Amino acid sequence: MLSTTGLPQGAVPKLERPGPLRDRVYEALLELITTRALQPGQHLVESELAGHLGVSRQPVREALQRLNTDGWVDLRPAQGAFVHEPTEAEADQLLTVRTLLEAEAARLAAANASAPAIAVLEELCAEGERAVAADDVDAAVAMNARLHAKIMELAGNAVLAELAAQVDRRVRWYYTPVARQRGRQSWIEHRELIAAIADRDERRATEIMRAHTEHTRKMYHEREK
Repeated sequence: MLSTTGLPQGAVPKLERPGPLRDRVYEALLELITTRALQPGQHLVESELAGHLGVSRQPVREALQRLNTDGWVDLRPAQGAFVHEPTEAEADQLLTVRTLLEAEAARLAAANASAPAIAVLEELCAEGERAVAADDVDAAVAMNARLHAKIMELAGNAVLAELAAQVDRRVRWYYTPVARQRGRQSWIEHRELIAAIADRDERRATEIMRAHTEHTRKMYHEREK
């Protein structure tokens, strides 16, 4: 059974100040979970996490309770805390909702995007392509999230953006295991999407984004366990 001992070098984020310590510990642990430095099913030992983060056990305990409430951690009586292991159904439902939100965002972005905004998308895409070429999965995942967030911003719909923000971290969680498999093809699709947005072709942008997010959903289910 995996425990928190031996986290990868440099994986533990620095706690940002100021702010309540329990909130900063929560954010640090959530980052470790969503990047899969802490893997699904991994045993979370309070004393070890406290040592890694340089804090006492109390804010760690409070953060784990909140992570349990939010569905990231499972607290098991007499066993302790474990990173939640998502079921295939959970992943499918989340990624299906993501497809709906992102497809509408792409349509609205095509209707609203300016030339400077298109330039930003192209630069984000170029950075993602460089990350893939360097086989830097963490950077590729981060750039993927930034590009999709920018498209959501360009959509100009605050309610849509709020809903997308609620699922963003779980999308990253599910995307990370397939990021290397998606690889260059994912960024080819991004280029096609940006071209459709630049052409102000709402229908094509919607179709490309829907197919793009569906590819990720299917690959997650087909991934090597």
